[in-house]
Amino acid sequence: MSVTVEEVDKIWREADCIWTEHQIERAIETVSQQIEADLAHKNPLVLVVMKGGLMFGARLLMRLRFALEMDYIHVTRYGMETSGNELLWKVLPQHPLEGRHVLVVDDILDEGQTLYKIMESCRSQKAATVQCAVLVDKKHDRKYDPDFKAHYTCLDVPDRFVFGYGMDYKGYLRNADGIYAVKGL
Repeated sequence: MSVTVEEVDKIWREADCIWTEHQIERAIETVSQQIEADLAHKNPLVLVVMKGGLMFGARLLMRLRFALEMDYIHVTRYGMETSGNELLWKVLPQHPLEGRHVLVVDDILDEGQTLYKIMESCRSQKAATVQCAVLVDKKHDRKYDPDFKAHYTCLDVPDRFVFGYGMDYKGYLRNADGIYAVKGL
């Protein structure tokens, strides 16, 4: 089903602001300091997950004041109705992961299956360590692995459909300057 610009405009107008740009930026600053304390002397490779992690990744990386390499990955998960739930890698990392301290950066930890499997893949490529940073963690009890948590989380969001700061509504609104929840969802 396609979406119209009118529908997208209505969604944005009626959405509830969960976190403002100022609040988000403060939270990213706090997380960047934690990451710097942990990784500044480890020559990390930061892997930004496209497309959602783009905004958060840019904001975060500009605050990290130490030597690091950056790369990106693009994966999708298919076969949600069948066993296995494999990842389809659209873009692989350009840097080898073996022996590297890898930080995976993504927009949201919702159910967590894709992020979990990305990290599992990094480990299978013999990364020295694999950690993840997410802009938001959606609070609910439907996690892929209830024990899986991001190493670094900026903010929590309620169990609603959220968009902005990289997260989308039907491909739109990634550019919203805050984090919003769709009215009624």
